[in-house]
Amino acid sequence: MTELRRNRLRELLDADQASLGTHLISSWPSVVELVGLSGMFDYVEFVAEYGPYDLYALENLGRAVELFDHMSAMMKIEQEPRTYLAVRAIGSGIQNLLFSDPRTVEDVEECVNAVRAESPDSGGRHGVGLRRDVGLVLEAGTPAFVEALDQAVIALMIEKDPAVENLEDLLSVDGVDMVQFGPADYAMSIGLAGQLSHPRVREAEEHVISTALRMGIAPRAELRDQEGAERYLDMGVKHFCIGTDVRILFDWFKDAGGRMLDLLGRDPPGRTHGSGSYR
Repeated sequence: MTELRRNRLRELLDADQASLGTHLISSWPSVVELVGLSGMFDYVEFVAEYGPYDLYALENLGRAVELFDHMSAMMKIEQEPRTYLAVRAIGSGIQNLLFSDPRTVEDVEECVNAVRAESPDSGGRHGVGLRRDVGLVLEAGTPAFVEALDQAVIALMIEKDPAVENLEDLLSVDGVDMVQFGPADYAMSIGLAGQLSHPRVREAEEHVISTALRMGIAPRAELRDQEGAERYLDMGVKHFCIGTDVRILFDWFKDAGGRMLDLLGRDPPGRTHGSGSYR
């Protein structure tokens, strides 16, 4: 028998310690290795909802994470098909899941059931599979497999108006570990598209965080970098996921390219694109 891999994010949650992750939209496993080699992050979140990937890519992401004992992985799961994607992510070695767009108690129950084992104690719908998370054949269907599924961190994106309105009911579903407020989706869902700093959006975010803390669920904040973290720390948040690979690249392209063009005395060749400004 093989020993199933420790789940770093679960360990930090259980110890009530802060955690830090970073977002990756690229499925190139070498980027995961760069994150691991930095030694600065507890986990990588593969934001699968936003980029192209296949099942081979998921397995290679899982392998890359396993090079680093200090790090685990999370995958952001689209609203459909939740169960299929959750099973394939976990089977690839991605131990923790962030579910987007739950609106009802039934949605949250579906998310939890997709992760937990179909056993009397766990009560889920996740069955036995010959996948790499269990060494293909070594721990398939064993008590260690059931325990690993029980240890998976289940996080919810609270990002639609019905989810905020029914927040306590959603967070009362057994098995929810973490919540993340989504201001962009929430603003759009209440007719305030693009107004992420609108008082109603800020009020909803503060409601999500305070309610989660009161109910013993860990709130997480997403930031571009460390700027703005103090506001969340003051609210009691200690779990953060910062940066996104494509945003980091875009910001560098604009800044470094603009500075170099200034030295060359040239206008940007693509100045008409986007906002029209390269700074």
